[in-house]
Amino acid sequence: MKKIICAHLYNDYSGSPLVLSTIIKSFCANGFAVEIITSTEAPGFLSDLKARIISNNYKFVNSRYLRLVLFLICQVKMFFQTLRYRKEPVVIYVNTLLPFGVALAGKLMGKKVIYHIHETSLKPLLLKNFLKWIAASTASEVIYVSRFLAETEKLPIVSSKVIYNSLSDEFIKTAKESLLQPVNHSIFRVLMLCSLKGYKGVHRFVDLARKLPALSFDLVLNATSEEIDLFFNKVVLPKNLYLYPKQSNVHPFFKKASLVLNLSHPEEWIETFGMTLIEAMQYGLPVIAPPVGGPAEIVISGFNGYLIDQRNEKALSNRIIRLAMDKHGYQKLSKNAIQYVKRFSRKNAESRILDLIG
Repeated sequence: MKKIICAHLYNDYSGSPLVLSTIIKSFCANGFAVEIITSTEAPGFLSDLKARIISNNYKFVNSRYLRLVLFLICQVKMFFQTLRYRKEPVVIYVNTLLPFGVALAGKLMGKKVIYHIHETSLKPLLLKNFLKWIAASTASEVIYVSRFLAETEKLPIVSSKVIYNSLSDEFIKTAKESLLQPVNHSIFRVLMLCSLKGYKGVHRFVDLARKLPALSFDLVLNATSEEIDLFFNKVVLPKNLYLYPKQSNVHPFFKKASLVLNLSHPEEWIETFGMTLIEAMQYGLPVIAPPVGGPAEIVISGFNGYLIDQRNEKALSNRIIRLAMDKHGYQKLSKNAIQYVKRFSRKNAESRILDLIG
C-alpha cells in the first residue's frame, strides 16, 4: 500500500485544512495509507480523519516575532519527522507554502513532493519569496486552487495544474437533505464566515448590519469567544448582529441563511478561491464576493451572485436590499447557484489529484 505524508502547519476550521481534509478522505477511499504532520493544539478539520496524526507542536501566538521563532522551530521538527520515511516509498503532500521543512526533507530523500498552494497574501514579502523559492526548488508538481493564483504565484520550471477546490460528499449530502426540510425565512438573514481579521471585512459587515436594521446578520468567526470579545471590546454592536465563535458544524448557519458574503479587502487580502462561496451555493444561496482573485472565477454577477468591492458600501447595501425584496430575482439566482456548484463536486478534483500521486 502506497503511503502519502500530508503536511499542514496549523490545523483549525479555516479553508485550507478543510480542503486538505476532503483530499485525505479521497486518498483513504482509494486505498492509500495517510499520515498527517500538523498541529494538535486545538481541534480542526484534520482532527477526526482516518489517518495517523503526527504533532508538529506548533502553537499560534499573537506576538509576530515569537510566532516567527515558533514557526522556524516547527520547520526543523517537521524536517526530522519527515526523514523517518526515507526507507519507505512515500509521496509528500505539502498543503500551503508554509510547511517548507517537510518539502526540504522530501527533496533530500528523493521523494515526489506535491505542493498544494492556496495563498497569495502572505506577509512579510521576504518570507513569501523565501517560501516560493523553497517550493520551486523542491516540488515535483504544484497544484493551484485558481487560475488567478497560478498566474500570480507561478513557480518557474515546476509542472503545475489548476484544480479548483471541491465540496466533500458529506457536505453535499447534508445540504441536499437540509433543502428538503422547509425553513421559515420570514427574516432575511445575511451570513459571513471568516477569520477574525480586519482585512476579512469584519468591520464592514458590522457597518452593514448597523445600516440595515430590518435584516438579520450572522457572523461566524474562526476564533474563540474570548478573542471575539477582546476584538469588539470598544465597539457598540447593533442588535441585529449575532456573533459566533469557531464552529465544527456550519450547516445550521447555511440552512437558515438567505445570503452569504465574502468581504475581504481587495488590496489587503486577495481571496484565491472562497470555500464559503461554493458551500453557500450548495444550499442554493446567492453570494456577494470581491471582484478580484479566485471569487471572480466562481461568481458570475447577476447569475449566481454579485461581485462587489467591499469599499463600496452603498452598492453593497443597495444590492442586499434588492435581494431581500425581489423574491423572483432571488429564486432565479438560487436555482442558478445550485446548478453551477455541481462543477465543484469531489469527483472532478479527485481524479486529477490521484493522477499526480501516481
